[in-house]
Amino acid sequence: MIIVKPLRLIALALLLPATFTVAQESRAERFERIEAEKIAFITKELNLTPSEAQKFFPVYNQYFREISKLKQERRSTNRLGSKRKLENQKIPGNNFNNNRTDRDVLAFDAKELEVKKIYRNRFASIIGQARASRFFEVEEEFRNYLLRELQQRRRDRD
Repeated sequence: MIIVKPLRLIALALLLPATFTVAQESRAERFERIEAEKIAFITKELNLTPSEAQKFFPVYNQYFREISKLKQERRSTNRLGSKRKLENQKIPGNNFNNNRTDRDVLAFDAKELEVKKIYRNRFASIIGQARASRFFEVEEEFRNYLLRELQQRRRDRD
């Protein structure tokens, strides 16, 4: 009886990583499906020809990586800023640096705007100025579409 319990624990320990791997694969597959939907959505909404799409999406991928990196930095800074605010609140009368987070948000917004301006010009050289400007609207439309889909799925589950 004593030997059986350790064997069960070992079997369980061996199966758990496999369960997590399946969960990670489904997340990866979900991400790939969303990316494919996004590419199709952008292609359709911007009316990209196959030749334009072939040139556009490598530049878009660079843009997406830069914006993602900025947003990650912003989240990290916000977490640190929240921690600082809590620390400042512990000391009565300590209001030093309370506006630092606000300035950081504006700095990140300015960096994001600068990246968008740079990439709008790069996109324009491939698909023209009007569609390059429209791209940012299309990107937001897709994000809103995903949010609506998520809300609908949550309602369907309830």
